[in-house]
Amino acid sequence: MRLINTTTLELEEFASPDAHPYAILSHTWEEEEVTFQIWSHADREVRQRRKGFAKIARACKIAREKGLQYAWVDACCINKESSAELTEAINSMFTWYQKATACLVYLSDFPPHTPEFPDPLLPHCRWFTRGWTLQELIGPTSLTFYDRDWNDHGSKRLRSFEISTITGIDVAVLEASSLLKSIPVGRKMSWAAGRQTTREEDIAYCLLGIFDVNMSLIYGEGSKAFARLQEEIMKKTNDMTLFAWTSQPEEASTSLPKAQQTGQTYRGILARSPAEFATCRRVIMDHSLQLNMEFTVTNSGVRI
Repeated sequence: MRLINTTTLELEEFASPDAHPYAILSHTWEEEEVTFQIWSHADREVRQRRKGFAKIARACKIAREKGLQYAWVDACCINKESSAELTEAINSMFTWYQKATACLVYLSDFPPHTPEFPDPLLPHCRWFTRGWTLQELIGPTSLTFYDRDWNDHGSKRLRSFEISTITGIDVAVLEASSLLKSIPVGRKMSWAAGRQTTREEDIAYCLLGIFDVNMSLIYGEGSKAFARLQEEIMKKTNDMTLFAWTSQPEEASTSLPKAQQTGQTYRGILARSPAEFATCRRVIMDHSLQLNMEFTVTNSGVRI
């Protein structure tokens, strides 16, 4: 794991996230982010000229004020040109957020104003629409929201009921990510229903930690990534809510008017995306029915 020294702003490598307490930054990517290559190979003036440098430097300053010597920022702490490192990082990321001493959520489109509880502007922040930020919200125990000028707008715990209303995530899970295992698969999928990722495969990869599974990354596989995710989930649980999704019309993602959208041909038992779990926010499991339920993935499909 690579961390930024919050005093020197230099990268240091450690074998384990338990080596030192650290702060972790959660943000949405924008133009001119400072990548690992720029941070480690360019001189300081080059990195400081990029727009993304300011939020990293400010996050390090806040971490330092909290008594933390190290900080982690995805943009510059992961060498995305190494497929092996990227795979390890994405499979470990939820754990890294869980183990962080403090998570700083930077909302670049949240204007500075006097904090309100609840805040009518908060639900409109882009951060709540991105796939990767779902695990970044759930994982950390200590999480604080900051507006674009880095004013403190309260903690996740302080805003737990408000955040639950915005995201659909159970308050209990927001307050203790260890309770994730008790939540039905379908309901957890519903939390990602309205979220987007830049690359199609990432809507599956960003959920690995939520479901406690590991997968290889195959960029270019498209929707197969989400199918693989569901197959990996099947190997760990007999939770039938994985099949509680509602299909969408073939043209649901197009510009056709709803009246012109048709149904779809037979397509099997697996969902195409988290969007098809949007109706599962209140799904519960009948444990009396779960005891003897088994299903397996075969070369012909899923056997139930």
